Amino acid sequence: MSAYIVAEVTITNEEQMKAYREWSTRAMQEFGAEVLVRGGRVVPLEGDWNPQRVVVLRFPDLATAQAYYHSETYTHARKVREGAGTIRMFAVEGV
Repeated sequence: MSAYIVAEVTITNEEQMKAYREWSTRAMQEFGAEVLVRGGRVVPLEGDWNPQRVVVLRFPDLATAQAYYHSETYTHARKVREGAGTIRMFAVEGV
């Protein structure tokens, strides 16, 4: 069963976040992530949630999504990102 990582991103330091994206892209490639959403215009439809930026990645399964998150490359990406903004992220199984 496929799994998805969904992230809500608020950027406070664009240059630093650019460096994070370089490292996170490397990790995505290592784990075969398919980028479904990476930025783009957000249009709120219901409730008071209005994220600045949304990212959705598809992985073959939940174990691979978790391995991506805990990998050496993505761990480095998270360190690079420290102080560049905030991210709320979760993994979920789906179709």
